[in-house]
Amino acid sequence: MANINLYVPKMSCASCVAKIESAFDKVNKDLPDGKSHHLSARVNLADKLVLVSGEITAKQAIAIVSSVGYDSELVIDAQTAAMQKNDDEHKEYRLRLIQAAIGLGLGVPLMLWGLLGGEMMVNNATQQFAWGIVGIITLLVMVLTGRHFFQGMWRAIKAKTANMDTLIALGTSAAWIYSMMVVIEPQWFPADTRHVYFEASVMILGLINLGHALELRARGKTSEAVQRLLGLQATTAIRVSDRGDEEVEINQLKVGDRLRLRPGDRVALDGEVLNGETFINESMLTGEPIPVHKVVGDIINAGTVNGNGALIYRATASAQDTKLSKIIELVQQAQTSKMPIGRLTDKISAYFVPVVVVIALLSSSLWYLFGPEPALSHALVVLTSVLIIACPCALGLATPMSIMVSVGRAAQMGVLIRNGEALQTASKVTTVVLDKTGTITAGKPEVSKVVMLQSELNELSLLTDIAALEQHSEHPLASAIIEKAKAVAVKFVEPESFTNIQGKGIVGSVNGKYYSIGNLSLMHQAGIDNLADYQQQISEFANQGQTPVFVASDKQLLAIIAIADPIKDDAVQAVQKMLQAGFKLVLLTGDNQQTARAVADKVGITTVFAEVLPEDKQSKVIELQQAGEVVAMVGDGINDAPALMSADVGLAMGSGTEIAIESADFTLLSTRLLVIADTLLLAKASMRNIKQNLFGAFIYNTLGIPIAAGVLFPFTGLLLSPVIAGAAMALSSLTVVSNANRLRGVALS
Repeated sequence: MANINLYVPKMSCASCVAKIESAFDKVNKDLPDGKSHHLSARVNLADKLVLVSGEITAKQAIAIVSSVGYDSELVIDAQTAAMQKNDDEHKEYRLRLIQAAIGLGLGVPLMLWGLLGGEMMVNNATQQFAWGIVGIITLLVMVLTGRHFFQGMWRAIKAKTANMDTLIALGTSAAWIYSMMVVIEPQWFPADTRHVYFEASVMILGLINLGHALELRARGKTSEAVQRLLGLQATTAIRVSDRGDEEVEINQLKVGDRLRLRPGDRVALDGEVLNGETFINESMLTGEPIPVHKVVGDIINAGTVNGNGALIYRATASAQDTKLSKIIELVQQAQTSKMPIGRLTDKISAYFVPVVVVIALLSSSLWYLFGPEPALSHALVVLTSVLIIACPCALGLATPMSIMVSVGRAAQMGVLIRNGEALQTASKVTTVVLDKTGTITAGKPEVSKVVMLQSELNELSLLTDIAALEQHSEHPLASAIIEKAKAVAVKFVEPESFTNIQGKGIVGSVNGKYYSIGNLSLMHQAGIDNLADYQQQISEFANQGQTPVFVASDKQLLAIIAIADPIKDDAVQAVQKMLQAGFKLVLLTGDNQQTARAVADKVGITTVFAEVLPEDKQSKVIELQQAGEVVAMVGDGINDAPALMSADVGLAMGSGTEIAIESADFTLLSTRLLVIADTLLLAKASMRNIKQNLFGAFIYNTLGIPIAAGVLFPFTGLLLSPVIAGAAMALSSLTVVSNANRLRGVALS
């Protein structure tokens, strides 16, 4: 399976997107039985990229894009491609401004001539000569300012398709050809139809070029997030070798190389610290502002920035396989993904241009056959105005622009969104299910107290036996006990037997003694019948939000270990923010009821499902869905996998592992709870923005075409000027892009 990135510089509207995607779909349909759906193409209109995946070579992918009239080139290095795109867009921006100035420079004086009473009709030889000169100048200006539209139309014709360029080229050339025919053979036309429309041709091209220039400038802001991520990638590194230190290009490094990290340097590749210690600023990846202390054995990530310390580290990933590279790839994929709401737009856009051409021809014919005099002039105005105003630019940009900005802003917050569909679903969430450990709490439990219940027992001796068993457990509470044992310097030994009892605890033998270590359920299973004697102590721990771990042997309760997992600093604020936004909150945990309730009360959650086994978390999520809730599940991405998968939206909290990045709908690289609230509110804001864009675009085209066709003429006696149509078309696209960019600064509250 190949993943190929193509840059398509001439891709400009929704019709282009539809044509390119349909070309790949056609290849899939033409494959022999059993080999269908091997290709997929995801188009990023804003960045003019096509992401192709499947059994295909780059040459074949370029040929498929070429078959529908578009030149493309292979993107080998994302950073180089981004720089090239920025350079291309800067050049195009300047060119469009120059073309706009030339077009308007001729069109505005011609329009003012007509508005101020100048003669726009051809009735004698002098006027023929004068307007003939104007017509030739107009043609030269049209070539200078609109050549790219005519080239685009020609490419579309060769590929037997139609696009936005088709409408612009047909509209402006129709006005010029009609005007030139009036100049050359005025006698062919009735006296009252010998009107010239040279100003319309150049004004339309000038206004559309101006609109494109402003749109290019606004579009550049939508991809700032990816540009910033790409900017985090170092280009060189200091390699430590037998010959001494040497500065080398990143692409010359390989896994296993030893690299030196100097104070203030950016980490070049993911790696493991071999020597030294320092504080690393990871905020560009996680959103966490506090630098993280790194010592020998710790993992560091490409793109993060070193503080004042110095390290030598071993590269554990190539430049293409770092976490940063995967994040950039995921963000780019998400920006090219389709929302269900956007697929309707794509279907409409695929047929839009041919339908508009038919409407334009039909409406102009009706004006010519049945309209008032001068019927021919009216027919031309209607033909040109309908063709120009109907360009589906705004419609095609409505959804992808908002997705790009949303995904980019989320990345800056330390949130990776897998696709646009997840973003749309997240906007409908009504209930947020929160795991306790690692989500509401810090996920780093600590032993707060050890209560010995048998006077003849030695705490250090008991802790030695407990640690021997717990070192084989992966449970977070086991880690707390291990850390406690290390702190008092117990000697770790190997147990004779060990068994993990899912959701209850562990049992096993150490030094010839059989222990049961776990929750109340395990104690009942072990036959401990005097738990009621210690109920006050158990309740006291639970009411303080501490989890009691019971240690028993020979049907006797030996000790109770109280383990506390501190609540995150921003937990209360985050819960209040979600409640104020209208979300229902549920705490779902395997911990006991009292401890779970104590934690829930501290943060302000009223609904608690406690003592839930890992395999039962999924059924709780399904129960909520069956009750009509749209559920977002927040967990650690591994232990809560079934529940995360069953939820309408799964958010992997603070793990940042490759597994979570590749599987979760949302991966939260930050451990801050407020990020969850911001993510869900961003999803809602994104859908509002998309609906605003689509409403504006649909209204524009729905109302614009009938008005251009002349439905208001019986009431006002006026037809829409082709120049006004061109200005409106350019303004609609600019409005959509500008509205999408509002998401970059919209308040998430």
